[in-house]
Amino acid sequence: MQPLSDTLISRTFADADYVATSDAMRASILKRIEVKQQQGLRTPDELWIVDHNDVYTLGQASKPEHILQQTDTPIIQTDRGGQVTWHGHGQLVIYWLFDLDSLGWSVRNLVSHAEQALEDVINDCLKSHCSSESAASDFKAKARRDAPGVYIYSGTVTDDANTEAQTTDNIMLGKIASLGFKIKHGFSYHGLALNINCDLSAFNAINPCGYAGMQMLRLADFVSIDNNDVDNHKMNNNEATLSYKRVSQMLIDNIAQRHAGDIALRPVPPKS
Repeated sequence: MQPLSDTLISRTFADADYVATSDAMRASILKRIEVKQQQGLRTPDELWIVDHNDVYTLGQASKPEHILQQTDTPIIQTDRGGQVTWHGHGQLVIYWLFDLDSLGWSVRNLVSHAEQALEDVINDCLKSHCSSESAASDFKAKARRDAPGVYIYSGTVTDDANTEAQTTDNIMLGKIASLGFKIKHGFSYHGLALNINCDLSAFNAINPCGYAGMQMLRLADFVSIDNNDVDNHKMNNNEATLSYKRVSQMLIDNIAQRHAGDIALRPVPPKS
């Protein structure tokens, strides 16, 4: 357990079994709900940083036709939102066990904070670690209102809150991060998954997030990721490689700042 602030702590789980982790997360939330309802106490929020063993997970509304082929990888039904996805090594999963009412966040705030935290970190990595400034300007991470998650675009992508990222002068290359939350009595759990240096072939057996033909991407497709996981803090050196650990810490730091109110939400474009 690592304290991030007086009201936020983090826990790290390696080689995590999905069912055991999910059960523990739900039990933690139920206990916090009980404490708040019976004692009126606010308990610290938690970020669970998880490295899952290979698993396919199904959201509450998942349709069986989105599983294209059976493999040896377990398929687990969950209580989160969304459709089918894959978790495994090389993918960063962060669960947000937050008391939304105490934070003053709506569910839309929660989703927007998650998407914008991912945008911030991915774009920082692209800007700082592409081989050239021109290459960095060719790619941008951006959320879409019509399909939750974060995607990589090629070309000029506008940040205008009144304009969707998908415009005529850029191309959506694929999805790099997924979201799936569950809200219970004003508390959130489950969270986000960012593909860092995972083997993307596992997604071939499914329609990722329910989208047939959706191309899944990973950060390692665009910047150099040290597979030995050597932490590298030379963020201003374009030739420096990133590590899984470094990207994880960048995202944890960004989320913690948002939780503390130090990073405000940017305007969200209207849903088209």
